[in-house]
Amino acid sequence: MAHSLSAKKRIRQSLKRRARNRARKEQIKTDVKSFLNVLGTGDVKKASEALNKVVSRMDRVATKHTIHKNAAARKRSRLQRRLNAVIASGGKTTTPGKGTKAAKAR
Repeated sequence: MAHSLSAKKRIRQSLKRRARNRARKEQIKTDVKSFLNVLGTGDVKKASEALNKVVSRMDRVATKHTIHKNAAARKRSRLQRRLNAVIASGGKTTTPGKGTKAAKAR
């Protein structure tokens, strides 16, 4: 247990920050799930709007340093690739990972 005032304050601050960061990450996960659900229906317009929402939230969270900016960019790129695959297939959903190096190695 901390004894000094500064150590006690640091504990209070870290608890607040942890709660805030967890909430931000959970919100991103929720937005990604809703995007994937919309993408599964094949509605490209709604999926594009959902992707914009996810990307916007990821960028905001990255600017707050909750997640690294490169991690946000990587996730954004992967989601965009999935949307592009659905657009290229004419609105038909494909299985995730199909056509990737990892899938070919199996």
